[in-house]
Amino acid sequence: MKNIKKTVQTIALAAVAFSFIGNAMAAEDFSQLPQRKQTTLGLYMDSTQAYDYVMNNMDNTLFVDIRTPSEVNYLGATTVMDKLVPWVFMDSSGWNAAKHRYNRKTNDNFLADIEAALKKKGLTKNDTVILICRSGDRSAAAVNLLAENGYTNAYTIVHGYEGDKASEGSNKGKRVVNGWKNSGMPWTYTLDGDLMYLTE
Repeated sequence: MKNIKKTVQTIALAAVAFSFIGNAMAAEDFSQLPQRKQTTLGLYMDSTQAYDYVMNNMDNTLFVDIRTPSEVNYLGATTVMDKLVPWVFMDSSGWNAAKHRYNRKTNDNFLADIEAALKKKGLTKNDTVILICRSGDRSAAAVNLLAENGYTNAYTIVHGYEGDKASEGSNKGKRVVNGWKNSGMPWTYTLDGDLMYLTE
């Protein structure tokens, strides 16, 4: 009986070690991120890491989608989001010809909204905050603002919800490379109104 227990323990330890090594080998080298996706805190996750982390630390983590309400409305959202707090809004009163899109307007209440979401969950600025945007640029900028305001454990999901654009091939210019949706992480078009962002 002792030998069987010892064998089971050895197999279990070997499985854990193999899993750890496999994950380490598969981990992305975040030191190679473009400047626009880097943060002052240097804390990064890809979609799989973020999902696994949230599932194992749900009560101690605030997961915030910082895309615009329109993006979430038409493209869906992750199934683990705690709150939608837009970093910017689309401003239909002006057009950005260089970027071929509507102008963006900063959400002046961003910090207050994040703090309210933290408080509602019983968390502090030292707890883990994970931000996701479309492709990782806005979330990096938002993490930097949080860091400037006392947050110590804020992560950006480096490829965001839709991922990066393909640089070649038949899908060149389309967001099919990585990101939450392209990684097979759970998402839905059925949104929870209590988690959405409403303006007065």
